Amino acid sequence: MERNRQLIRWTIIILSLVIISLILMNTNALFNRLKEDQRAIMEDWRIAQTDIQATDNISDLTLHIIQKDSDIPTVMISSDGTISGRNVDLERLREDARFRESVIADYSEQNEPIKMTYEGELLNTIYYGNSPLIQKLKYYPLLLLLIIILFAAVVYFFYNSSRISAQNKLWAGMAKETAHQIGTPLSSLIGWSALLRSEGVNNDYVDEIEKDVARLEMITQRFSKIGSIPELETMDLGGATQRAMDYLQSRSSKLIDFSVRVPDQKIPVQLNEPLYAWTIENIVKNGIDAMKGKGAIEVDVIPDGQRVRVLISDTGKGIPISQFKKIFEPGYTSKKRGWGLGLSLAKRIIEEYHHGKIRVLRSKINMGTTFEIILRQV
Repeated sequence: MERNRQLIRWTIIILSLVIISLILMNTNALFNRLKEDQRAIMEDWRIAQTDIQATDNISDLTLHIIQKDSDIPTVMISSDGTISGRNVDLERLREDARFRESVIADYSEQNEPIKMTYEGELLNTIYYGNSPLIQKLKYYPLLLLLIIILFAAVVYFFYNSSRISAQNKLWAGMAKETAHQIGTPLSSLIGWSALLRSEGVNNDYVDEIEKDVARLEMITQRFSKIGSIPELETMDLGGATQRAMDYLQSRSSKLIDFSVRVPDQKIPVQLNEPLYAWTIENIVKNGIDAMKGKGAIEVDVIPDGQRVRVLISDTGKGIPISQFKKIFEPGYTSKKRGWGLGLSLAKRIIEEYHHGKIRVLRSKINMGTTFEIILRQV
C-alpha cells in the first residue's frame, strides 16, 4: 500500500513537472514570436518613414503605416539631434538628458536599434521598447511559477495538517485506551490494599502500596485527559512544582542531587496539576537519562512581571543546537529504547493546554541542558 502511494506521488510530481515545462516552452515560443512580429512592424514603419523623408510622393500604403495605431514605445533621433517618438514622454526626453540616455539604453537592451539610411546616408536611429503585452508576457512564467509554488504549499500544508491530525487522534485514542485498561486492575489493587490492612499486615507496607496505587491513579488520570480539553484551576505554581519534584526525588537514585528553589510568595497561575507534574517528570527523567543516573538536577521558579519562568537544568551530555526544536517532535528520541513521546507531550501540555511556552533555553555538549517553561500569572 505504501509503495503504491509513493508511486502515485512520484507520478503526480513528474506529470506536474512535464506540464510546467510545456507551459514554459510554449510561453517562451509565444514571447519570441511576438518579438519577431514587433520587429517586423518597426521595419515597416522605418521603410515608411524613409519614404516620407526621401520622396515627395506619399503612397496610401505609406500613409496607412505611419498613421496606424501602435502601442510600441518608440524614440527616433535624427542625425541632427532632433527627437521624436510615440508612446513616450517626448517633453521630458528632450529636456532631461539623463532620462533620455536611460530610456535609450533600456530600449537598446530590449531590442536592437533600427538605422534609417538613404543612399548611404544615416537619416535617423529608431529605438523601441517592448509593447505592454510583451512586457506582461515576460513576467508570466515567474507568475506561473509563483502560483504553482503557492498551490504546492497549500497542498503540502493540507496534507501535513491532515497527517498530524490523524497522528493526534491515534495517540489520543491509544492514551485513553491505556487509561481504560489500567483502570480495571487498579480497582482490584485498591481492594487488595484494603484487605491487607484489615488482615493486620504491617501498615508501612500497605502505606507504600497505597502510594503506588495513588500514583497509578494519577497516571490513569493523565492518560485519560489526552485528546480532551483539561480543566484549569488557579493555584500556586511554586507549590505544584515542589510537589512534583518531591515525588520524583523520593523515587530517584541517591546519586542524583536535587535542588529546588521556589519563591516564598505564592505565584497564581491557571494550571492542571496532574498534567503539569507530568511535564516536569518527562523533562527531569530525560535529564536523569542524559546524566546516566548520576549528576545534579536544578529547578528554579522565577517570577518575571506578568509571567513566571520555570528553569529545569541537568548536568547531562547536552543537546546540539540543531536539535533544539526537533526534540519536541513526536517520535524523536536519542535512546535505543523509547517512543519519543515525552517531550512532544510536554510541549502539547504547556503550549496547547496552558497557553504557555516551552523550549531549550541553553545547552552545551557534555555540560548540561536547561529547559524553560513560561506561564502567565493571573
